[in-house]
Amino acid sequence: MRNIAIPSKQLPFIAALFLLIITIHSCDQKSKESSKENEKEIKDYQARANELAQELLIIDTHIDLPYWLLENDVDVSGSLNIGHFDYPRAKQGGLNVPFMSIYIPVDQQEVGQAKDLADSLIDMVEEVAEKSPDKFAIPFSTNDVEEHFSQGLISLPLGMENGAGIEDNLENLKHFYDRGIRYITLTHGEPNLIGDASFSPDQPWNGLSPFGEQVITEMNRLGIMVDISHVTDKTFFDVIDLTNAPVIASHSSCQYFTPGWDRNMSDELIIALAKNRGVIQINILSPFISNEHKNAIDSALNIAASHAESALGDQGLKLVDEIMENAPLAEINVSNVADHIDHVVQLTSIDHVGLGTDFGSVNWLPVDFKDVSQYPNLIAELLRRGYSDEDISKICGGNLMRVWREVEEKAKKKPDNHR
Repeated sequence: MRNIAIPSKQLPFIAALFLLIITIHSCDQKSKESSKENEKEIKDYQARANELAQELLIIDTHIDLPYWLLENDVDVSGSLNIGHFDYPRAKQGGLNVPFMSIYIPVDQQEVGQAKDLADSLIDMVEEVAEKSPDKFAIPFSTNDVEEHFSQGLISLPLGMENGAGIEDNLENLKHFYDRGIRYITLTHGEPNLIGDASFSPDQPWNGLSPFGEQVITEMNRLGIMVDISHVTDKTFFDVIDLTNAPVIASHSSCQYFTPGWDRNMSDELIIALAKNRGVIQINILSPFISNEHKNAIDSALNIAASHAESALGDQGLKLVDEIMENAPLAEINVSNVADHIDHVVQLTSIDHVGLGTDFGSVNWLPVDFKDVSQYPNLIAELLRRGYSDEDISKICGGNLMRVWREVEEKAKKKPDNHR
Protein backbone atom coordinates (compact mmCIF):
# COMPACT_ATOMS: atom_id res chain seq x y z
CA MET A 1 0.00 0.00 0.00
CA ARG A 2 1.42 3.36 -1.02
CA ASN A 3 2.08 5.91 1.72
CA ILE A 4 0.22 9.18 1.28
CA ALA A 5 1.94 12.30 2.42
CA ILE A 6 -0.33 14.85 4.07
CA PRO A 7 0.78 18.45 3.86
CA SER A 8 1.63 19.73 7.33
CA LYS A 9 -0.58 22.77 6.97
CA GLN A 10 -3.65 20.47 6.60
CA LEU A 11 -2.92 18.48 9.74
CA PRO A 12 -4.80 20.82 12.13
CA PHE A 13 -7.86 20.74 9.86
CA ILE A 14 -7.84 16.94 9.62
CA ALA A 15 -7.37 16.63 13.38
CA ALA A 16 -10.27 18.97 13.98
CA LEU A 17 -12.43 17.01 11.51
CA PHE A 18 -11.52 13.75 13.23
CA LEU A 19 -12.38 15.26 16.61
CA LEU A 20 -15.73 16.51 15.23
CA ILE A 21 -16.58 13.05 13.93
CA ILE A 22 -15.78 11.52 17.32
CA THR A 23 -17.81 14.23 19.09
CA ILE A 24 -20.84 13.72 16.80
CA HIS A 25 -20.65 9.97 17.31
CA SER A 26 -20.35 10.44 21.06
CA CYS A 27 -23.29 12.89 21.15
CA ASP A 28 -25.36 10.51 19.06
CA GLN A 29 -24.57 7.69 21.46
CA LYS A 30 -25.40 9.89 24.46
CA SER A 31 -28.64 11.00 22.78
CA LYS A 32 -29.64 7.39 22.18
CA GLU A 33 -28.72 6.49 25.75
CA SER A 34 -30.63 9.52 27.08
CA SER A 35 -33.65 8.62 24.96
CA LYS A 36 -33.57 5.08 26.31
CA GLU A 37 -33.27 6.41 29.85
CA ASN A 38 -36.25 8.73 29.27
CA GLU A 39 -38.29 5.89 27.85
CA LYS A 40 -37.40 3.73 30.85
CA GLU A 41 -38.21 6.62 33.21
CA ILE A 42 -41.61 7.13 31.58
CA LYS A 43 -42.34 3.41 31.78
CA ASP A 44 -41.26 3.34 35.42
CA TYR A 45 -43.53 6.28 36.30
CA GLN A 46 -46.45 4.68 34.47
CA ALA A 47 -45.88 1.31 36.11
CA ARG A 48 -45.75 2.90 39.57
CA ALA A 49 -48.82 5.00 38.73
CA ASN A 50 -50.73 1.86 37.77
CA GLU A 51 -49.79 0.32 41.13
CA LEU A 52 -50.76 3.42 43.09
CA ALA A 53 -54.12 3.66 41.32
CA GLN A 54 -54.98 0.20 42.64
CA GLU A 55 -53.60 0.86 46.13
CA LEU A 56 -54.98 4.31 46.89
CA LEU A 57 -58.50 5.55 47.54
CA ILE A 58 -59.41 7.58 44.45
CA ILE A 59 -62.37 9.93 44.89
CA ASP A 60 -63.86 11.91 42.01
CA THR A 61 -66.44 14.39 43.26
CA HIS A 62 -68.24 14.92 39.97
CA ILE A 63 -69.37 12.13 37.65
CA ASP A 64 -72.42 13.13 35.61
CA LEU A 65 -73.72 9.59 35.20
CA PRO A 66 -77.33 9.69 36.51
CA TYR A 67 -78.64 12.36 34.12
CA TRP A 68 -76.70 10.72 31.27
CA LEU A 69 -78.51 7.46 32.03
CA LEU A 70 -81.84 9.21 31.39
CA GLU A 71 -80.91 9.31 27.71
CA ASN A 72 -78.73 6.19 27.55
CA ASP A 73 -80.49 3.07 28.84
CA VAL A 74 -77.37 0.97 29.45
CA ASP A 75 -75.95 -1.31 32.11
CA VAL A 76 -72.85 0.33 33.62
CA SER A 77 -71.93 -2.87 35.45
CA GLY A 78 -70.57 -4.20 32.14
CA SER A 79 -68.25 -2.84 29.45
CA LEU A 80 -69.59 0.01 27.32
CA ASN A 81 -68.22 1.62 24.17
CA ILE A 82 -69.95 4.92 24.91
CA GLY A 83 -69.75 7.44 27.73
CA HIS A 84 -66.99 7.90 30.26
CA PHE A 85 -67.98 5.49 33.04
CA ASP A 86 -68.60 1.81 33.53
CA TYR A 87 -67.50 -0.73 36.13
CA PRO A 88 -64.62 -2.35 34.17
CA ARG A 89 -63.10 1.02 33.26
CA ALA A 90 -63.52 2.33 36.82
CA LYS A 91 -61.70 -0.73 38.20
CA GLN A 92 -58.97 -0.39 35.58
CA GLY A 93 -58.43 3.25 36.53
CA GLY A 94 -58.63 2.59 40.27
CA LEU A 95 -61.68 4.80 40.80
CA ASN A 96 -63.20 3.76 44.12
CA VAL A 97 -65.52 6.66 44.98
CA PRO A 98 -67.24 8.38 42.04
CA PHE A 99 -69.72 10.91 43.41
CA MET A 100 -72.90 10.57 41.36
CA SER A 101 -74.13 14.01 40.28
CA ILE A 102 -77.85 14.46 40.95
CA TYR A 103 -78.12 17.22 38.38
CA ILE A 104 -81.02 19.67 38.19
CA PRO A 105 -80.88 21.68 34.92
CA VAL A 106 -81.90 25.32 35.18
CA ASP A 107 -84.95 24.69 32.99
CA GLN A 108 -86.20 22.18 35.59
CA GLN A 109 -85.36 24.03 38.80
CA GLU A 110 -88.86 25.32 39.49
CA VAL A 111 -90.67 24.48 42.72
CA GLY A 112 -92.85 21.43 42.10
CA GLN A 113 -90.44 19.98 39.53
CA ALA A 114 -86.89 20.03 40.89
CA LYS A 115 -87.39 17.76 43.92
CA ASP A 116 -89.16 15.11 41.85
CA LEU A 117 -86.32 15.08 39.32
CA ALA A 118 -83.73 14.76 42.08
CA ASP A 119 -85.62 11.84 43.64
CA SER A 120 -85.92 10.08 40.28
CA LEU A 121 -82.15 10.38 39.67
CA ILE A 122 -81.39 9.03 43.14
CA ASP A 123 -83.74 6.12 42.34
CA MET A 124 -81.59 5.39 39.27
CA VAL A 125 -78.37 5.25 41.28
CA GLU A 126 -80.02 3.01 43.86
CA GLU A 127 -81.10 0.72 41.04
CA VAL A 128 -77.51 0.51 39.73
CA ALA A 129 -76.30 -0.53 43.19
CA GLU A 130 -79.18 -2.94 43.83
CA LYS A 131 -78.67 -4.74 40.50
CA SER A 132 -74.94 -5.27 41.16
CA PRO A 133 -74.39 -5.52 44.93
CA ASP A 134 -71.09 -7.32 44.27
CA LYS A 135 -69.79 -4.24 42.46
CA PHE A 136 -71.48 -1.10 43.80
CA ALA A 137 -72.80 0.28 47.08
CA ILE A 138 -74.13 3.65 48.22
CA PRO A 139 -72.25 5.04 51.23
CA PHE A 140 -73.80 7.27 53.88
CA SER A 141 -70.57 8.11 55.71
CA THR A 142 -66.78 8.10 55.43
CA ASN A 143 -66.83 4.86 57.45
CA ASP A 144 -69.02 3.31 54.77
CA VAL A 145 -66.56 4.41 52.08
CA GLU A 146 -63.67 2.76 53.92
CA GLU A 147 -65.70 -0.41 54.46
CA HIS A 148 -66.63 -0.59 50.76
CA PHE A 149 -62.99 -0.02 49.82
CA SER A 150 -61.88 -2.90 52.02
CA GLN A 151 -64.50 -5.12 50.34
CA GLY A 152 -63.44 -4.16 46.82
CA LEU A 153 -66.74 -2.39 46.12
CA ILE A 154 -67.09 0.90 44.25
CA SER A 155 -68.88 3.44 46.44
CA LEU A 156 -71.50 5.61 44.73
CA PRO A 157 -71.97 8.60 47.05
CA LEU A 158 -74.47 11.24 45.98
CA GLY A 159 -73.95 14.94 45.37
CA MET A 160 -76.77 17.23 44.23
CA GLU A 161 -75.73 19.65 41.49
CA ASN A 162 -78.04 22.64 41.93
CA GLY A 163 -79.64 23.17 45.32
CA ALA A 164 -82.91 23.97 43.56
CA GLY A 165 -83.84 20.38 44.39
CA ILE A 166 -84.47 21.58 47.94
CA GLU A 167 -87.15 23.85 46.45
CA ASP A 168 -88.49 26.27 49.10
CA ASN A 169 -88.63 23.82 51.99
CA LEU A 170 -85.77 23.31 54.47
CA GLU A 171 -87.28 19.97 55.49
CA ASN A 172 -86.28 18.64 52.08
CA LEU A 173 -82.65 18.82 53.20
CA LYS A 174 -83.36 16.14 55.81
CA HIS A 175 -85.19 14.13 53.14
CA PHE A 176 -82.21 14.22 50.80
CA TYR A 177 -79.72 13.62 53.59
CA ASP A 178 -81.60 10.44 54.48
CA ARG A 179 -81.46 9.39 50.83
CA GLY A 180 -77.67 9.76 50.80
CA ILE A 181 -76.94 13.27 49.50
CA ARG A 182 -73.59 14.26 50.98
CA TYR A 183 -72.85 17.49 49.15
CA ILE A 184 -75.01 20.11 47.46
CA THR A 185 -73.79 22.49 44.74
CA LEU A 186 -75.73 25.57 45.80
CA THR A 187 -76.55 26.88 42.30
CA HIS A 188 -76.02 26.02 38.66
CA GLY A 189 -76.20 28.26 35.57
CA GLU A 190 -78.84 30.68 36.89
CA PRO A 191 -79.72 32.10 40.32
CA ASN A 192 -82.12 30.03 42.40
CA LEU A 193 -83.81 30.43 45.77
CA ILE A 194 -80.46 29.89 47.52
CA GLY A 195 -78.26 32.45 45.81
CA ASP A 196 -76.56 33.87 42.72
CA ALA A 197 -74.78 31.83 40.04
CA SER A 198 -71.50 32.65 38.30
CA PHE A 199 -72.74 32.03 34.74
CA SER A 200 -75.57 34.54 34.99
CA PRO A 201 -75.54 38.35 34.76
CA ASP A 202 -78.78 38.24 36.76
CA GLN A 203 -77.82 38.45 40.46
CA PRO A 204 -81.01 39.21 42.41
CA TRP A 205 -79.60 38.29 45.85
CA ASN A 206 -76.16 39.92 45.76
CA GLY A 207 -74.80 36.64 47.11
CA LEU A 208 -76.72 34.26 49.35
CA SER A 209 -80.45 34.83 49.79
CA PRO A 210 -81.99 34.85 53.29
CA PHE A 211 -83.28 31.36 52.52
CA GLY A 212 -79.78 30.40 51.37
CA GLU A 213 -78.37 31.43 54.74
CA GLN A 214 -80.81 29.03 56.40
CA VAL A 215 -79.78 26.31 53.93
CA ILE A 216 -76.09 26.64 54.88
CA THR A 217 -76.89 26.43 58.59
CA GLU A 218 -79.06 23.36 58.08
CA MET A 219 -76.47 21.66 55.85
CA ASN A 220 -73.88 22.18 58.59
CA ARG A 221 -76.30 20.77 61.15
CA LEU A 222 -77.06 17.66 59.14
CA GLY A 223 -73.53 16.99 57.86
CA ILE A 224 -73.94 17.80 54.16
CA MET A 225 -70.87 19.33 52.49
CA VAL A 226 -71.44 22.79 51.01
CA ASP A 227 -70.26 22.96 47.39
CA ILE A 228 -69.40 26.42 46.04
CA SER A 229 -68.75 25.47 42.39
CA HIS A 230 -71.02 27.55 40.12
CA VAL A 231 -71.64 30.39 42.61
CA THR A 232 -70.60 34.04 42.31
CA ASP A 233 -67.65 35.36 44.30
CA LYS A 234 -70.05 37.26 46.58
CA THR A 235 -72.03 34.08 47.23
CA PHE A 236 -68.77 32.27 47.99
CA PHE A 237 -67.70 34.81 50.60
CA ASP A 238 -71.18 34.84 52.14
CA VAL A 239 -70.85 31.07 52.57
CA ILE A 240 -67.34 31.33 54.04
CA ASP A 241 -68.54 33.93 56.57
CA LEU A 242 -71.48 31.75 57.63
CA THR A 243 -70.37 28.11 57.56
CA ASN A 244 -68.96 26.38 60.62
CA ALA A 245 -67.47 23.55 58.54
CA PRO A 246 -65.03 23.34 55.61
CA VAL A 247 -66.54 23.60 52.12
CA ILE A 248 -65.64 22.13 48.74
CA ALA A 249 -65.54 23.22 45.12
CA SER A 250 -66.63 19.90 43.61
CA HIS A 251 -65.62 20.61 40.00
CA SER A 252 -63.76 23.87 39.47
CA SER A 253 -60.26 24.80 38.32
CA CYS A 254 -57.93 27.80 38.56
CA GLN A 255 -58.92 31.16 37.11
CA TYR A 256 -55.19 31.93 36.83
CA PHE A 257 -55.23 29.92 33.58
CA THR A 258 -58.59 31.32 32.35
CA PRO A 259 -58.37 35.03 33.23
CA GLY A 260 -61.67 36.74 33.95
CA TRP A 261 -63.78 33.58 33.86
CA ASP A 262 -65.50 33.43 37.24
CA ARG A 263 -66.71 29.86 36.84
CA ASN A 264 -63.14 28.96 37.81
CA MET A 265 -61.71 30.08 41.15
CA SER A 266 -59.44 33.10 41.49
CA ASP A 267 -56.30 32.95 43.64
CA GLU A 268 -58.11 35.01 46.28
CA LEU A 269 -60.92 32.46 46.47
CA ILE A 270 -58.55 29.48 46.56
CA ILE A 271 -56.59 31.01 49.44
CA ALA A 272 -59.83 31.75 51.33
CA LEU A 273 -61.01 28.18 50.69
CA ALA A 274 -57.75 26.85 52.15
CA LYS A 275 -58.13 29.05 55.25
CA ASN A 276 -61.57 27.46 55.64
CA ARG A 277 -59.78 24.04 55.48
CA GLY A 278 -61.70 23.26 52.30
CA VAL A 279 -60.62 21.68 49.03
CA ILE A 280 -60.86 22.55 45.32
CA GLN A 281 -61.52 19.50 43.14
CA ILE A 282 -59.97 20.12 39.71
CA ASN A 283 -62.31 19.98 36.70
CA ILE A 284 -60.51 18.51 33.67
CA LEU A 285 -62.80 19.74 30.86
CA SER A 286 -60.66 21.66 28.37
CA PRO A 287 -62.35 25.09 28.79
CA PHE A 288 -61.62 24.88 32.53
CA ILE A 289 -57.98 24.03 31.85
CA SER A 290 -57.01 26.20 28.87
CA ASN A 291 -57.97 29.77 28.01
CA GLU A 292 -57.48 28.99 24.32
CA HIS A 293 -59.97 26.14 24.54
CA LYS A 294 -62.39 28.17 26.64
CA ASN A 295 -62.46 30.94 24.04
CA ALA A 296 -62.86 28.43 21.20
CA ILE A 297 -65.75 26.69 22.95
CA ASP A 298 -67.41 30.04 23.70
CA SER A 299 -67.28 30.80 19.97
CA ALA A 300 -68.57 27.33 19.09
CA LEU A 301 -71.44 27.70 21.56
CA ASN A 302 -72.42 31.01 19.96
CA ILE A 303 -72.43 29.39 16.53
CA ALA A 304 -74.43 26.43 17.83
CA ALA A 305 -76.95 28.75 19.49
CA SER A 306 -77.70 30.34 16.11
CA HIS A 307 -78.51 26.89 14.67
CA ALA A 308 -80.28 25.23 17.59
CA GLU A 309 -82.87 26.18 20.18
CA SER A 310 -80.21 25.83 22.86
CA ALA A 311 -76.46 25.54 22.40
CA LEU A 312 -76.42 23.28 25.46
CA GLY A 313 -79.14 20.99 24.14
CA ASP A 314 -78.30 17.71 22.37
CA GLN A 315 -78.34 19.23 18.90
CA GLY A 316 -76.27 22.21 19.98
CA LEU A 317 -73.65 20.14 21.81
CA LYS A 318 -73.23 17.81 18.83
CA LEU A 319 -72.55 20.84 16.66
CA VAL A 320 -70.09 22.20 19.22
CA ASP A 321 -68.26 18.85 19.27
CA GLU A 322 -67.99 18.93 15.45
CA ILE A 323 -66.65 22.49 15.50
CA MET A 324 -64.13 21.67 18.21
CA GLU A 325 -62.90 18.55 16.41
CA ASN A 326 -61.92 20.71 13.44
CA ALA A 327 -60.56 23.64 15.46
CA PRO A 328 -56.77 24.20 15.19
CA LEU A 329 -56.13 23.99 18.93
CA ALA A 330 -53.16 22.76 20.92
CA GLU A 331 -53.84 19.41 22.56
CA ILE A 332 -54.82 19.39 26.22
CA ASN A 333 -53.29 16.57 28.25
CA VAL A 334 -52.65 15.52 31.84
CA SER A 335 -49.69 17.89 32.02
CA ASN A 336 -52.12 20.81 31.68
CA VAL A 337 -54.30 19.34 34.43
CA ALA A 338 -51.24 18.92 36.65
CA ASP A 339 -50.44 22.62 36.11
CA HIS A 340 -53.68 23.48 37.93
CA ILE A 341 -52.79 21.11 40.77
CA ASP A 342 -49.32 22.70 40.99
CA HIS A 343 -50.88 26.16 41.14
CA VAL A 344 -53.15 25.29 44.07
CA VAL A 345 -50.28 23.61 45.95
CA GLN A 346 -48.01 26.62 45.41
CA LEU A 347 -50.74 29.02 46.56
CA THR A 348 -51.74 27.00 49.61
CA SER A 349 -50.38 23.51 50.34
CA ILE A 350 -50.81 19.90 49.28
CA ASP A 351 -53.86 19.67 51.59
CA HIS A 352 -56.38 21.63 49.53
CA VAL A 353 -56.64 20.05 46.07
CA GLY A 354 -58.36 16.99 44.65
CA LEU A 355 -60.18 15.68 41.57
CA GLY A 356 -63.67 16.50 40.26
CA THR A 357 -63.34 15.63 36.59
CA ASP A 358 -66.90 16.31 35.30
CA PHE A 359 -66.84 13.03 33.36
CA GLY A 360 -70.17 12.26 31.73
CA SER A 361 -71.24 15.77 30.76
CA VAL A 362 -69.43 16.63 27.50
CA ASN A 363 -66.48 15.34 25.47
CA TRP A 364 -64.11 18.32 25.83
CA LEU A 365 -61.44 16.23 27.56
CA PRO A 366 -57.65 15.84 27.61
CA VAL A 367 -56.32 13.47 24.96
CA ASP A 368 -54.92 11.12 27.62
CA PHE A 369 -57.71 11.46 30.20
CA LYS A 370 -60.81 10.51 28.25
CA ASP A 371 -62.59 8.27 30.74
CA VAL A 372 -62.40 6.74 34.21
CA SER A 373 -59.80 4.17 33.16
CA GLN A 374 -57.09 6.83 32.82
CA TYR A 375 -56.46 8.23 36.32
CA PRO A 376 -53.04 6.49 36.24
CA ASN A 377 -51.95 8.82 33.43
CA LEU A 378 -52.40 11.84 35.71
CA ILE A 379 -50.74 10.02 38.61
CA ALA A 380 -47.73 9.26 36.38
CA GLU A 381 -47.43 12.95 35.51
CA LEU A 382 -47.56 13.89 39.19
CA LEU A 383 -44.82 11.35 39.94
CA ARG A 384 -42.71 12.82 37.13
CA ARG A 385 -43.10 16.24 38.76
CA GLY A 386 -41.78 14.96 42.06
CA TYR A 387 -44.97 14.44 44.05
CA SER A 388 -44.56 11.74 46.68
CA ASP A 389 -46.87 8.77 47.19
CA GLU A 390 -48.28 10.56 50.26
CA ASP A 391 -48.91 13.73 48.23
CA ILE A 392 -50.70 11.76 45.55
CA SER A 393 -52.78 9.95 48.15
CA LYS A 394 -54.01 13.32 49.41
CA ILE A 395 -54.81 14.60 45.90
CA CYS A 396 -56.58 11.42 44.85
CA GLY A 397 -58.88 11.23 47.86
CA GLY A 398 -57.30 11.95 51.21
CA ASN A 399 -58.05 15.66 51.19
CA LEU A 400 -61.70 15.15 50.32
CA MET A 401 -62.05 12.45 53.00
CA ARG A 402 -60.57 14.85 55.57
CA VAL A 403 -63.14 17.51 54.70
CA TRP A 404 -66.01 15.03 54.68
CA ARG A 405 -64.97 13.71 58.12
CA GLU A 406 -64.74 17.22 59.53
CA VAL A 407 -68.24 17.97 58.24
CA GLU A 408 -69.48 14.76 59.88
CA GLU A 409 -67.75 15.63 63.16
CA LYS A 410 -69.20 19.15 63.21
CA ALA A 411 -72.68 17.70 62.65
CA LYS A 412 -72.24 15.23 65.51
CA LYS A 413 -71.89 18.15 67.88
CA LYS A 414 -75.34 19.39 66.90
CA PRO A 415 -78.65 18.02 68.24
CA ASP A 416 -80.92 15.82 66.13
CA ASN A 417 -78.15 14.61 63.85
CA HIS A 418 -78.73 11.52 61.72
CA ARG A 419 -76.71 8.42 60.93
